[in-house]
Amino acid sequence: MGATVTTANSEEKTWGGGNEPMGASYGKLMMWFFIVSDALTFSGFLAAYGFSRFKFIETWPLADEVFTHFPFMHGVSAPMYYVALMTFILIFSSVTMVLAVDAGHHLNKSKVAFYMFLTIIGGLIFVGSQAWEWKNFIHGEYGAIETKGGSLLQFVDNTGKRVKLEDFAVTLPEEREQLERNKGKWFMEEAALPTYSVAEVQAGFKAHPELLVRTEVIYKDDAASKADPKIDHALTKVKHKTILTRAESEARLANAHLVVEGANLKRNEYGSKLFADFFFFITGFHGFHVFSGVIINIIIFFNVLLGTYEKRRSYEMVEKVGLYWHFVDLVWVFVFTVFYLV
Repeated sequence: MGATVTTANSEEKTWGGGNEPMGASYGKLMMWFFIVSDALTFSGFLAAYGFSRFKFIETWPLADEVFTHFPFMHGVSAPMYYVALMTFILIFSSVTMVLAVDAGHHLNKSKVAFYMFLTIIGGLIFVGSQAWEWKNFIHGEYGAIETKGGSLLQFVDNTGKRVKLEDFAVTLPEEREQLERNKGKWFMEEAALPTYSVAEVQAGFKAHPELLVRTEVIYKDDAASKADPKIDHALTKVKHKTILTRAESEARLANAHLVVEGANLKRNEYGSKLFADFFFFITGFHGFHVFSGVIINIIIFFNVLLGTYEKRRSYEMVEKVGLYWHFVDLVWVFVFTVFYLV
């Protein structure tokens, strides 16, 4: 009918659009289709995160209090510093990919290999850094208490500084045994036991009168909050977590249900459980994309070294993987903005 077969000696057009519809090869065009569809997927995830955060804004964790770690600087609070460094490394790897594509246009094999190697190193550093962030988030730093009503209680000193459970919890002469299926009924099983029991935290809190409880609720500068006698107004700051008086702290702690250490899909010592769910899913999904890009880059890198594209007199494959790499970098800019900055 309207479609014809293109041969080496024919100028007839396949599908009426030629071998390069819209000025791009079919390979590039398919990559653009994939990028657009994947962008819609990430947009849906980030939109869901935004709606959930807006709904539970009062108990949403503050990024400055969650992501405070920096490698080889144990005990030093460096809010957002390492995340910013990770972002810079990933963006810089996008720059090296641009240079690799440009070198491919000039058929410079050695420069293509060099810049792709730098891109791979940047991607590996980012993936490793993301895994390290996950480890810290999962293990936690301070610990908290969850009440019978599901509220989260954190601990601060009389200056408002966070205090770790290990700094005040006492060791009581009690034996705790983790419940497993082979030690009970088939449906009775629990996660790993926390370092301290509720009773040990309560006893330690009573022994340290300078300690106070901080709730997961963000303090609002309104008339009702200012008049609330349960709030320690001298320590509580606007747009920060609410710190309770000593009497109210003891009353809240009396309703303690379990000790929370770190974060997982069920509990989160930093605040709303949904934050942990979205963090693991979205950053994990993006991390999978980056890791996949690293693997593809390694394959293309070895093909460059073997001279595959030099023989073809075309480095279009480098351009294709470059489009994908720029996409995952751009997605991270949005993820970084939504999770860490806003």
